[in-house]
Parts: sequence; C-alpha cells; structure tokens
Amino acid sequence: MEFLILIGCVALLMYGMKVMSEGLQKMAGSKLRSVLGTMTTNRFTGLLTGAFITTSIQSSTATTVMTVSFVSAGLLTLSQAISVIMGANIGTTATAWIMVLGSFDMRMVVYGAIVIAIALIYTKRNINAGEFLMGLGLMLLGLSTLKTNALDMDLGHNEPLLNFLSGLSGWGYGSYFLFLFVGGLLTCAVQSSAAIMAITMTLCSTGALPLDMGIALVMGENIGTTITSNVVAMSASTQAQRAARAHLIFNLFGVVWVLCIYKYFIGFVCGLVGCDPYANGQDMVTLNAALAAFHTAFNVCNVLILIWFIGPMEKLVCLLVPQREGDSEDEEMRLKFIGGGLLSTAELSILEAKKEINVFVERCIRMFDMTRELLHTTKVEDFNKLYSRIEKYEGITDRMEVEIADYLTKVSEGRLSAESKVDIQRMMRVCSELESIGDSCFHLARTMGRKRQYATEDFTEEQYQHIHNMMGLTGEALEEMKLVIVQGEHRHIDLNRNYNTEHEINNYRNQLKNQNIIDINNKLYDYQMGVFYMDIISECEKLGDFVINVIESSGLKK
Repeated sequence: MEFLILIGCVALLMYGMKVMSEGLQKMAGSKLRSVLGTMTTNRFTGLLTGAFITTSIQSSTATTVMTVSFVSAGLLTLSQAISVIMGANIGTTATAWIMVLGSFDMRMVVYGAIVIAIALIYTKRNINAGEFLMGLGLMLLGLSTLKTNALDMDLGHNEPLLNFLSGLSGWGYGSYFLFLFVGGLLTCAVQSSAAIMAITMTLCSTGALPLDMGIALVMGENIGTTITSNVVAMSASTQAQRAARAHLIFNLFGVVWVLCIYKYFIGFVCGLVGCDPYANGQDMVTLNAALAAFHTAFNVCNVLILIWFIGPMEKLVCLLVPQREGDSEDEEMRLKFIGGGLLSTAELSILEAKKEINVFVERCIRMFDMTRELLHTTKVEDFNKLYSRIEKYEGITDRMEVEIADYLTKVSEGRLSAESKVDIQRMMRVCSELESIGDSCFHLARTMGRKRQYATEDFTEEQYQHIHNMMGLTGEALEEMKLVIVQGEHRHIDLNRNYNTEHEINNYRNQLKNQNIIDINNKLYDYQMGVFYMDIISECEKLGDFVINVIESSGLKK
C-alpha cells in the first residue's frame, strides 16, 4: 500500500509540474515564443536566454529540444546553441529549490492555490493563471504527500532497505559511480529529472540514503536528462546531432571534474547550507537544501569553466559527429523542426510548426527559382536533371503539407490558449496554400517540358521578354509573401505592396492574353506555341493568387 502511495505521489508531482509549465507558457504566449525564436547574439545572452526560458517553463528538456531544432534549421549556430544549453542547465536547478518548499508544511499554500485556481478556471477570469496555480498546488501537494508517506513508511528504520543501501554505499568511489549510473538510468527511463530528484530528497531526508550517495544520484540525473535531446537529434541533421552531443559532453565534463574533488566539493557546498554530508539524523529541510545547493553549484561552476571554451567544444563535437556525404540532399527530404515529435507542451510545439512553415516558404521560392532557370536550360541532360529536381520538390511540398497538418492536429489535442487555437487554424490554411504554390511551380515546369517535347519552334524574343516580366512580378510577390510570413509577427508589414503586385500581375496577364490572340492572327507564331505561352503566363497569375491566399490565411490585414 505504501509503495503504491509513493508511486502516486511521484505521478502527482510530475503531472503538477506539467500543468504548471503549460500555464506559464500560455500566460507568456507569443512573447515567450518570440524570445525563443530570436535567440541569440553572443555566448552570454545565449546563456541568459537558456536560463530564463528554462526557469520560466520549468523544463530543460523543452529548451534543449527546441535548441536542437533551431540548429537543424540554421537559425542558431552551433556555438550559440551550446551557450543556450549551458543556460538551460542553470535554469533547471530552480526546480530543486521549489521542491525544498515541499519540506515545509505547505497545506495552507497548497489548498489555497487550488481553491483560487478552481475559481479562476470556472469563472473564466484568467484560465491560464488558474492552470498555473492548479499545477503549483498539485506539485506541492505531491511533494508534501511524498514527505508524509516517507515518514509513514519509516524508511530510516527499514532494515532490509538500510542493509541493501548500506551494502551499496561501502565501496568508496565505486559506490559513487554506481549511484551515478543508477541516477542516469532512472532519469532516462522516467524522462523526468524532477521525479528522480524528489525520490532522492525523500530517501536522503528520511535517513535511508547517505547524503553523499544522494548527491551522486543527482549527478547521474544530469547525465540522464541529456538523453532526450540526443534521441530527438538522431533523426535530425548533422548540426542538430552536434548540439545534442555538446549537451552530453557538458554534463559529462562536469561529472568528471567534480568526481576528482568529490569530497572537497560536496563539503564546501554542504557547508554553505550548514549541513554535514556524512552525519546522520540531520534536519529534513537542511538535507533537501543541501541537494538543491549541490545541483545549482554543480551547473553554475561547470558553466563558469566551460563558457570560455565554447570554440574547442564546437571543434570536438564536429570531430565526434562528422558531416555525412549526401547530408544536404537528405535534409531537403525531411522536416527540419518537427521530426522529433511533440515537445513537452503544446504551446511550445506551435513555435516549431511556425518555423517549419518558414522553411516551407523558402522551399517554395527555391522551387520557383528552379522553374525560371529551367526556361533557359538548353542541354537535354541538364534539362532532365533540373526537371527531376523540381518534380522531387513537388513531392516534398505535398509531404510537408500533410506532415505539418498532422503535427498541428496532434498539437491541437493539447491544452491551448484561445490565441494558439486560432494560430493553428491559420497555419493549416497557410500550409494548404503553400502546397498549391508548389503544384503551380511544377505545372510551369511540366508546360516547359511539353513545349520542349512537342513544339517544332521556340518562343519569340518578345514572348521570352513577356515571360521574364511575368516571372519577375511573380518572384517579387513570393519575396513579399516571405517577408509577411517570416517577419510579420516581429514588425509592421505594409500589405498594400502585396495587393498592388497582385493587381499588376492580373492586369499584365489580361494584356498579354489579348496581345496573344492578335499575334496568332498576324502569324507571328502558330496556335500551339500560343497555347504553351499562355499556359505559362496563366500559371504565373494563378501562383500570384495563391500568394495572396497565403497572406490572407496568415491573419494579417491591410
């Protein structure tokens, strides 16, 4: 019975942290996503960004997974990502200090927070704040119940448990390595360093586990928590794998140097909170504070050492994860941001989807540029090669639409703010219109292929000039669309330019359509060449319509 209560307490703790984290992210809303999307200028701002974000959302896993995906898409350099990851390791130490609060009698705070949360949620005055308070209350309730259950279990006088742990604790440094391994294994299995930290605090505060062995468990948790980002990066680009490997190296380095001066280091840290790491029968609050202090000191000291060696770290991970041949071509075929699955919370997952849509826009523009190049490709071999690449890109755009839409559907099943629900609907419409742009580019290429295969003559110089002008206007519309989609959230965009370009495209198409009939009647070219010519012109005009549809679907107004 006591064991089931113990598992329930840990589950309540984990659920409370998740609800609290989601509530915080919803309150922060687009501001938090903006911070995540614009980091970072140098190693120190990256460090502060990583620490701030992780402290805010109480999830180092979310921060590191996001960082890995940013590197994969080229929005962060590897050196910038390393500094953000360092900051995330500092930010995650705040969780342990929150747990120290659970050592006190928090019943008034717990039930007060839950009552206020229920009032806020059901009256709909501030649902996000209500969720945050509910998560905080549940987390502290889990901690308090965990403490009470540990006292009821009387772990400090449980002879079988004491004999087992005592046997494992008598091997000197071998015991430290063993507990370090166990801490890493448990964290990897549970995917929550906070849960393992809570169990460690429970064992140490009840006297079942010596404090120095508990600290070894904490070090293992630091290694175990790096597994998530490394698993996510396995399906990502080489740069993303390097960022994830840097996270692992950072924590491994810290463990190595701390083990070299283990007794001196924990003696110094425990002295700061007035605790003896080798004495028995110490106060529960003091023991928990010692574990939290070690967790903070470990990561802060590690950052102070390695912040000056980001360059060598970058070179090391590049040696460990070399660039694969054909990597750039493979990366064209995969999503850059959302290949690792959902993040820990739906709100942060929306940022990944938005960045993926930005990549979608870039690929559509690249595809259109290839069709412009195809128009003047004369050699059969070069033409076929470029045509095949455009055809491959058309398949990529089809798959991107489906995969992003599926991802957004999964995100929409999570706990979202009203603003985020609207964002998801807009993004799904944008994806549909972007896929239509990809289809339109392929239709242009296919028309050029039919003309090359069946036409007995070439376009006239005047026709080529008109096609260049129309493609120039269409390319201008695509670039303006990119500005709206990529930067529309961060700056004021004048949409009148987009609509003026669309009107210019329509008017030019109508003018060329009328002129085409006159030129055919004057026998400047035959009817079939006029069909190929107007197919290209009309397809460019359709593409311009899809561009306007993307802009309108994005939700921005004139």
